[in-house]
Amino acid sequence: MSPEELRAAMRTLGYRTQADVASAIGVNRSTVSLWLDGKVGVPRPVAMLLRILVSAQRRAH
Repeated sequence: MSPEELRAAMRTLGYRTQADVASAIGVNRSTVSLWLDGKVGVPRPVAMLLRILVSAQRRAH
C-alpha cells in the first residue's frame, strides 16, 4: 500500500488524523507517520484490513 493509497483509505474511512487511524488499528501514531512518509511500508495484513474496510464502506453507501 502506497502512502497515497493509505491517505485515500484514511479519508474514505473518516480518519482525520494519524492518531485516529493508529488508534483504530492498534499501532503508534509515529508508525502511521512512517507509513505516510514512505519510510516504512504498510504491513500486508494492515493494508489488507484497510482495503477490506474501504470496500465495505463503499458498498454501504
